Amino acid sequence: MILVVDFGSQTSHLIARRLKDLGVETKIVSPEEILLRQLEDQDDKSVKGIILSGGPASVYEKGAPSIDVKIFNLGIPILGICYGLQLTAHLLGGKVVSGKKEYGPVTLKIKDERLKMKDNNFSSIISHLSSQFVVWMSHGDEVIKLPRGFKTVGSSDGVPFAFVENKDKKIYGLQFHPEVEHTEFGLQVLKNFISICQKGHPERSEGSRDSSVAPQNDIINKIKQIVGEKDYVIGAVSGGVDSTVAATLTAKAIGKRFIPIYVDNGLMRKGTKQHVVKIFKKIGIKPIVVNAKGEMLVRLKKITDSEQKRKIIGNFYIDIFEKVRKKLLAKKLPVKYLLQGTIYSDVIESGAQRSPAGASAKEDQGSRHTAVIKSHHNVGGLPKKMKLKLLEPVRNFYKDEVREIGRSLGLPEEFVNKQPFPGPGFAVRIRGEVTRQRLKMEKKADEIVLSELQKAGILPNVFLSFPVMTNAYSTAVKGDGRNFGEVVALRIVESKDIMTSTWSRIPYGILQKISSRIVNEVPGVSRVVYDITTKPPATMEWE
Repeated sequence: MILVVDFGSQTSHLIARRLKDLGVETKIVSPEEILLRQLEDQDDKSVKGIILSGGPASVYEKGAPSIDVKIFNLGIPILGICYGLQLTAHLLGGKVVSGKKEYGPVTLKIKDERLKMKDNNFSSIISHLSSQFVVWMSHGDEVIKLPRGFKTVGSSDGVPFAFVENKDKKIYGLQFHPEVEHTEFGLQVLKNFISICQKGHPERSEGSRDSSVAPQNDIINKIKQIVGEKDYVIGAVSGGVDSTVAATLTAKAIGKRFIPIYVDNGLMRKGTKQHVVKIFKKIGIKPIVVNAKGEMLVRLKKITDSEQKRKIIGNFYIDIFEKVRKKLLAKKLPVKYLLQGTIYSDVIESGAQRSPAGASAKEDQGSRHTAVIKSHHNVGGLPKKMKLKLLEPVRNFYKDEVREIGRSLGLPEEFVNKQPFPGPGFAVRIRGEVTRQRLKMEKKADEIVLSELQKAGILPNVFLSFPVMTNAYSTAVKGDGRNFGEVVALRIVESKDIMTSTWSRIPYGILQKISSRIVNEVPGVSRVVYDITTKPPATMEWE
């Protein structure tokens, strides 16, 4: 077993997932638990390694999460990642400061002379690595002085101590994130650490293997256990992959006692309602469709803050579901649960603000040290007091894992690979107030983007694509006259699990076609700009 100590990183759960994919038993623990577990149970020899995760805090700040320095004397290999490296240096006599900030792709150069040796395979953290490769960074602090006994393995242009080790004590530190999809040789670094823990010969990693997805039967059985034999579940479905997979699992578990609800709020893509009805017809269940278009715009009137938008939408959905629940109770149908298609990226970005029904604190992989990036409407956007209990069967899975579950359920491939779409819909793709006119502009621009990517044969290979009404304005010349219109930002990204992403290298000719059509066909638009920001530092959506 390798323990992952969670200091609130966005990717602590992802570290554990990568280790499990590599065949290693893994457990996420809090900083408070780690030493207690090791010192109280001296006979427990199952723990072969410890990974210290990243986190949003600074080690030199008062109240920053920490661990007992005794952990470094347990004789167990330790790997510190980002904050974990900084904490290791801080506790062992090094120095950490607010320094060179790096977010996204950076080139790492390995300085270790062992790369030149013919036999560097045995228990080496650098086995099978290239002399330089691209890694994903996300930090504002840096180590400027190493503790005694440590040496530099690799550096970036901005950070000299980006990859370090104390080989004698088997303590290693990375300023970059090996667990994220876009770090080259990331899996190999983790594989090398595993080999050190097992005192074996590291094997070359040929890339990510398929995720270890929990069997659908296990999820279905857990739903049966939580809901029981009499209670009913109403489901919030949006036509997206996550909510449909969650709904399909629930329908298989409890049959007709599951009642899907689609809220037609006017913020979704054209044809979504028809798509939802079609999907659930295949499952054998007719969804309840609630028309809330007018009321939705009324509630969003004069609202400009993105967090407030999400919470208004989340609260409005609950109001609707409570009304449906009362109607069903009047028919003597005991509705107790609300199904949501919450996935792990929703949970971690919302700061793990709420746990679902049937989940203990240990099962729910959130952390009290995690920062709130944005309160997803289905997690942090919900009211504190609810009569319905949440049922979230895919809560601890990433997007690619949910897709795999969908395939195992027999959902069509074109549906499984459908682009993600935010629960609050176009409301979070319109910066500032959501008016009827700006919503109309956003929908038209969105149709153009999808249409042109489809014509070019690019759409199936794009993870996410959308325009943003930026609420910024610029001067244009239309028909020899001055026009002062809104700037539209185009975001097209490539990703696998939503935790990291990079911008798509769309051919210039296609970008030109999209830009020309939006400026010419969407009234009130002055120009189009292309967003080439990676995640991190940007999020997938603008709001």
